[in-house]
Amino acid sequence: MTYTMAIALQKAVYAALSADAALQALVGTAIFDAPPVGAIPALYVSLGPETAQDRSDQGISGARHDFVISVVTDAGGFQEAKAVAAAVSDVLDQPLGALDRGRLVTLNFLRARAKRDEAGQQRRIDMTFRALLDDE
Repeated sequence: MTYTMAIALQKAVYAALSADAALQALVGTAIFDAPPVGAIPALYVSLGPETAQDRSDQGISGARHDFVISVVTDAGGFQEAKAVAAAVSDVLDQPLGALDRGRLVTLNFLRARAKRDEAGQQRRIDMTFRALLDDE
């Protein structure tokens, strides 16, 4: 098993999201690789939890990474958050380009969950994506 490509994957995903004009039009620079601290934007995108599993085979070192990207808003409904979630999906449906280490074999959308927080003040959409990587 290898976890050596996790940083390269995170950097590539963050770079793709941050560079996308359509996503920037919706959230500006409110794209984070950790939940924001201090003044929290009314609408933002955050890279979240990740799990990795071994996908090595006959001398090829590889891993499967399932990672979450969240859209969080304090808007009263889900419409704005869903528009941002769709833009995130559009970005990750395109090739990410070369990783700093290893090679991205596939990147697919797995699922999404939209929910309100317990106080009903925030709306959140957690999207899970799966990346298969090999360490060439």
